[in-house]
Amino acid sequence: MSRVLDELLELLKLEPIEENLFRGRSQDLGFRNLFGGQVLGQALSAASQTVPVERHVHSLHSYFLRAGDASLPVVYTVDRVRDGGSFTTRRVVAIQKGQPIFTLMASFHGDEQGFSHQSPMPEVPGPEGLPTDQELLSRQAHRIPERMREKFLCDKPIEIRPIAYVDPFNPDKREPIKHVWFRADGDLPADPQVHRYVLAYASDFNLIGTALMPHATSFFNPRIQGASLDHALWFHGDLKVNDWLLYSLDSPWAGNARGLARGSIFTRDGRLVASVAQEGLLRIVEKGGKKSEG
Repeated sequence: MSRVLDELLELLKLEPIEENLFRGRSQDLGFRNLFGGQVLGQALSAASQTVPVERHVHSLHSYFLRAGDASLPVVYTVDRVRDGGSFTTRRVVAIQKGQPIFTLMASFHGDEQGFSHQSPMPEVPGPEGLPTDQELLSRQAHRIPERMREKFLCDKPIEIRPIAYVDPFNPDKREPIKHVWFRADGDLPADPQVHRYVLAYASDFNLIGTALMPHATSFFNPRIQGASLDHALWFHGDLKVNDWLLYSLDSPWAGNARGLARGSIFTRDGRLVASVAQEGLLRIVEKGGKKSEG
């Protein structure tokens, strides 16, 4: 296992400090605020630790309430909402400085027989030979703000390989469709819950930025104020995050300083294992810090 992946697993493991109460360390990835995927993965980890092992998370719905501080730990409280005959429901609240910064509802379900169908995986090139997003960014390291450069170019626990590169410093106008391959950079424990909350962590990368593609801009534009507002994730079956997964993304709508993005996650052999949806803030800020009237 790589050092950075081991650090990610420790980050998501959490420290139990009381019944239904957990504490997680924070990680600074170079963003202005705490990375949403960290809080999402840690909250799912907290919920999973209160559920019988034979039940796996099948869906979660969450809201980002306040910006998190990457220099402080996060405390997670778990409410055992329901333990039913087939489904288990948990509510999690993430707290910093005495205030909720994030809330999550997650549902867990055991294995059952039933109808089965899925959408086909897009026909795209495989990951072999594609450069990672980190390698692509390193070619333009001088354009990354100095305060972010070291964090953006250090080793990452999740390896991401875009199929089509979009220059984030000079993007052209494109359809809001993106495909990336990703995997954990090393081996993971066999525990299926670990793979699910690592996937939750990784699902926040690349998502809402898809909504900026038709507007020829990116989050490196200092006039764009972006933030995740909510995040929904459905798990459809067994998955291994240390195997290559295809993240197929699109954005059907943007307006009123918000954008919606969706994602489908497929295994290498074309099996749909997760679906994602997120709405995010996409605010245009004029020079001097004023919000755009447009």
